[in-house]
Amino acid sequence: MMTSVDTDLIRVLSDPLRLRIVTLLARETLCTTHLVEETGARQTNLSNHLRVLREAGVVETEPCGRFTYYRLKPDVIHTLAEQFAALAATARATAATKRACP
Repeated sequence: MMTSVDTDLIRVLSDPLRLRIVTLLARETLCTTHLVEETGARQTNLSNHLRVLREAGVVETEPCGRFTYYRLKPDVIHTLAEQFAALAATARATAATKRACP
């Protein structure tokens, strides 16, 4: 019962600002202006982080006039959570397994 976790996605979400963005987008769809207000990050910095999240498939965009709204793709987060749950189940099931030293 071996499992693996998407390390690329973990790397993307390991940045504190990106994790804050994901947390905010879990609550509602927001545009860059809202995210700047909520995070205090500079617009250019925020745009770079949003690009990384978009390329990783974590968020999707919705154009609305001259603004772009960002929405979290919950299935991506759910899949990552399932991978961690499977990893935890493997650890529980093999807790008594110990490889002998040579």
